[in-house]
Amino acid sequence: MMTPALVAISHGTSSTAGQAAVRGLVRAVENAVRIPDSKKRDNPPGSTRRSIPTVRLGHIDVEQPDVAATLASLATGEPAVIVPLLLSAGYHVYHDLAAERAAAEHPATVTERPPTTAERATAEPERRIGVGSGTGRRVSVATALGPDERLATVLAQRLQQAGATEADTVVLAVAGSSDRRAVADCREMSRMLSNVMGQDIRLGFLAAATPLVPEAVRDAHAERPGRRVIVSTYLLAPGYFHDLARSAGADVTTEPLLTTDSDPPQELVDIVLERYATASRRV
Repeated sequence: MMTPALVAISHGTSSTAGQAAVRGLVRAVENAVRIPDSKKRDNPPGSTRRSIPTVRLGHIDVEQPDVAATLASLATGEPAVIVPLLLSAGYHVYHDLAAERAAAEHPATVTERPPTTAERATAEPERRIGVGSGTGRRVSVATALGPDERLATVLAQRLQQAGATEADTVVLAVAGSSDRRAVADCREMSRMLSNVMGQDIRLGFLAAATPLVPEAVRDAHAERPGRRVIVSTYLLAPGYFHDLARSAGADVTTEPLLTTDSDPPQELVDIVLERYATASRRV
């Protein structure tokens, strides 16, 4: 059977720094799977470090190519594993990407494409009809990158880089979602970070759920006057939500998981490859 392509799908952002950071992660993933022939004998069966012929990057919203165009760019009949570059599983995973998978696998079926973020923001979203790419390719959708204890390790590293100490109050800033499953993922990530740091972690949402990050920061200042409050940024890359986190009133705000001035954390590369390997068994 043809080895499935690894199709990394980000949310998409208008931030040039965020775009560059995500491209850097995908390049790191691509480099990790380009195994020289001389080293392939050391790559055990079932290892996530495997040679993958095709790696693509696409986006759910804001940027191009979108998911359908990214899948359509693959060779005819080439199966694909969509790896969501998302930190929790919510609407985008369970609805957007599921619909894109169905459209690609059943190209003769006409389906209503879920509205984009911009369309959902309007009073009367335009109804759009999506049609499969015509390839009828096999597609599997992997689970989101988080929650994962390795991400908690990266968050702890970012806190250390920001000079956090045990005396500081930490608020984990997450994007937020109206999907209860995504909110549960964020709460689990907060628990994982608490275990790694050995201290209580407050949780704040940047949108769609409560408490909002500014409220969590104000409460932390009120309950522990004179102590620093540090926002731990649980976001994949720089962009609009990171700007919101930095304006929430904390004394210090950490960098997101990906930055433009350092290589992507190996933990993230490993998680992407692990998600791909698991989902490729279902193609």
